Amino acid sequence: MAHSKQDSEKPLQWWQLSLLGVACTIGTGFFLGSSIAITMAGPSVLLVYIIAAFGTYFVFEALAKMTIYDPQKGSFRSYAKKAYGRWAGFSSGWVYWASEMLIIGSQMTALSIFSQLWFPDLPLWLLASIYAALGLLVIIAGSKSFDRTENLLAVLKISAIFMFIILASLALFGLIGTDPDGTHIPRTVEDVFPHGLKGLLPASIYGFYGFGGIEIMGLLAVRLKQMKDAPKSGKVMLLTLGLIYVFSIGLALIMVAQADFSHEESPFVTALTAYAIPYVNHVFNGVFIIAGFSTMVASMFAVIRILVTLAEDQDAPRLFAKKIHHKWELPAILLTTLGIIVSIVLSIFMPDQMYEYVTTAAGLMLLYNWIFILGSYGRLLNLTKKEQIKRLIGFLFILLGVIGTVFHATSRPGFFVSLLFLFLIAIVTLIMNHLWKKKGDGNKPSLTLFTKTTR
Repeated sequence: MAHSKQDSEKPLQWWQLSLLGVACTIGTGFFLGSSIAITMAGPSVLLVYIIAAFGTYFVFEALAKMTIYDPQKGSFRSYAKKAYGRWAGFSSGWVYWASEMLIIGSQMTALSIFSQLWFPDLPLWLLASIYAALGLLVIIAGSKSFDRTENLLAVLKISAIFMFIILASLALFGLIGTDPDGTHIPRTVEDVFPHGLKGLLPASIYGFYGFGGIEIMGLLAVRLKQMKDAPKSGKVMLLTLGLIYVFSIGLALIMVAQADFSHEESPFVTALTAYAIPYVNHVFNGVFIIAGFSTMVASMFAVIRILVTLAEDQDAPRLFAKKIHHKWELPAILLTTLGIIVSIVLSIFMPDQMYEYVTTAAGLMLLYNWIFILGSYGRLLNLTKKEQIKRLIGFLFILLGVIGTVFHATSRPGFFVSLLFLFLIAIVTLIMNHLWKKKGDGNKPSLTLFTKTTR
């Protein structure tokens, strides 16, 4: 397979893509977001993460199979354009760009707050600026620097989860720490589902947050040496994450009563602190910084890549597709930098509750793009019955994750804010669609991109 524009980037083995997928996925959404899910769903949160893992895999499998047959640098937005027309590629790309920019801002704010544990006198804006500059340096240094940084951070994040599993297991066996009040194993249906479906459904969005990042894997998949290995990369990555997520959260639930978990603290810190394990706060503070920085850099890579492909398709000013010295997409990097500055300002000066609504909305907007991926998959490929069933289950799981946010006061405002963002982008898309038709620049969707003979 010819790598065309990717010739300057080192081709990837399937396991390298899996490792990069881990780096793009494990972030503060898991280390901190899981505590919110636990307070909502109790032990049934394990079911939430299992459902989210399957739903995420069905989406990635759809994206991977489209990549096998037609590798596109724009990945999901390019397939949306082929499947539904120019309006879909335009709206999908800008929804993703806007949501990731907001998420980058929240990641930098979280990193800054974590860092103040060690540097209390440094202001948030300065710490956020330092992390932003370091992240941009990794991007500017090129794909090799990006790969090495993300691979290293992926190993550290997996090691941190295994470290928790080992420490938790030793504590439960009484080999380290002090047992506070025995184990907490659920024995009845009420113990497993303390808040019923009203707790399970809203928690599902946090399960999906724990696996968010597969769209970045899709952008990286065009670099695979063997394109047919794309589904295997996702399967190995998601199976690994699913197992360690469920096992680590399960241990935390056994160690501590549900009432002891808090929105403000990671469940892993809560569990180990309860057993008087020393230096827990400092060790996991470092883990949170590593996790947040890794996903922040991955998001930076993604927004720059999407902006460039939008510009190449004339869905953004052509300026943003230009390169300096055949290496740096400087205009796209500069616009992303400006967006980061705005995001830092919003995150610091916007009231906490309002900013939480905006970032929750941004996370939901990522799931809206996953729905686009499954839709494009059904239109561009002739699917077998098994593939159709998996696609429909994927739709169902994601819709449950989105609709579930309406059932809880914490996430409900974010749902309506996400609809507002979609409404604004839809208005812009309608205006652009009118202009494209007047200029004759619109394109019709492909009825079928691939036939059964190619399978």
